[in-house]
Amino acid sequence: MAIYDGELKRKKISAEEAAAKVKSGDWVEYGFGLGQPDAFDRALAERVAKLERVKIRGCLAMRPRLAIEADPEAQHVVYLSWYFSGLERKMHDRGLAYHTPMNFGEAPDNYRRFVEVDVAVLKTAPIDEHGFFNFGPSVTYHKAITEKAKSLIVETDESMPYVYGIENAVHLRDVDGVIEAPASEMPELKNPPASAVDQKVAELIAPEIPSGGCIQIGIGAMPNAVCELLASSPITDLGVHTEMFVDSLVSLYEAGKVTGAHKATNRYQMAYTFAAGSKRMYDFLDRNSACFAGPVDYTNLPHRIMLNDNVISICNAAQIDLTGQACSESAGIRQISGTGGQLQFVRGSYASRGGKSFICLASTYEREGRRASRIVARIDDSNIVTTPRTDVMYVVTEYGMVNLKGKSVPERARALISIAHPEFHEALERTAREYRLIPRAIF
Repeated sequence: MAIYDGELKRKKISAEEAAAKVKSGDWVEYGFGLGQPDAFDRALAERVAKLERVKIRGCLAMRPRLAIEADPEAQHVVYLSWYFSGLERKMHDRGLAYHTPMNFGEAPDNYRRFVEVDVAVLKTAPIDEHGFFNFGPSVTYHKAITEKAKSLIVETDESMPYVYGIENAVHLRDVDGVIEAPASEMPELKNPPASAVDQKVAELIAPEIPSGGCIQIGIGAMPNAVCELLASSPITDLGVHTEMFVDSLVSLYEAGKVTGAHKATNRYQMAYTFAAGSKRMYDFLDRNSACFAGPVDYTNLPHRIMLNDNVISICNAAQIDLTGQACSESAGIRQISGTGGQLQFVRGSYASRGGKSFICLASTYEREGRRASRIVARIDDSNIVTTPRTDVMYVVTEYGMVNLKGKSVPERARALISIAHPEFHEALERTAREYRLIPRAIF
């Protein structure tokens, strides 16, 4: 590494010096998840009041963004996110953040073709012996950011896991500034414990996953419950090709269920584009040759997903109507997350030989002390359709599982009513007839 000492010394800057590079009207890139800067964020917060019309772009923030909190009336700076974390959702509710719709797998191309970046600051591992700053488990679209940024700064953190893969680092020669921040504890994402409903859904899905299958696990207790159940099952030789690496995949690997022996891409490796979870998981990913971190267009584009046989995609929805439209990212007009990779994995798994996609949801939820059905005759006003009805395959609740492929609207309506909470069967049937989704005879 000695050959890079001189250049590294010349490029070292303080967080305050980096923040001084931001001008009014700039697009400032914070990057994704664990890769978002903290020392720079604190420094920028100190000078936000001196700036105007600054747009900070990020995704899945895992710590409060101090530059945004420093401007509670949003007079100087605003935050734009591709996919809301819980923190970003709260920022949105306060008028401090807004959503940018996107299929996640298109992110690198979006940056290279359409997105403006004036100043980018990405958290990375410290420089390695070859002069690279590793992105850690936030590979996603960070390489595209480094290509597009007019000014590129890295903020190093010794706690950042070092991951193997492609497009997973930027070289010192391509960096304009290096902030050497003190080591911090990586923010953790706690998964809620699986409920009885989650367990029941998992029990319905698990038998549909064959030995040698290649799984994608989404965010949430339900998909993770499936992994936990598979860990104690007789299944063998699973592969992993996923968007998000989650804690339950570590358990599945350590139980000896994952070999990747039947994969066509990254054989014997678990492929992912980002991770968010526990310190145990971050330690597992660090310099682990069993894991492969690629950019999100490598993991999420359907034509790549389908290269593996028997791809099993497991995702969540918040609401589904009787024709099969799945809403997974909003509650009416309120944005709660984003499209993410759901649609692309639904399409990629269907195109895979022997592949299956599962949309999971609890049959009901509580609203103001009253139970409401997640299966509805018509989606709520202003609710966002994440996966069109033409793409939805299996839908699973605690009351059963149905496959919508090849089914007419009347057949779909009947099938979905059958897995709704029994309390709502009669009302759903009546409304379906009123909307002419089900004819009065035949079905």
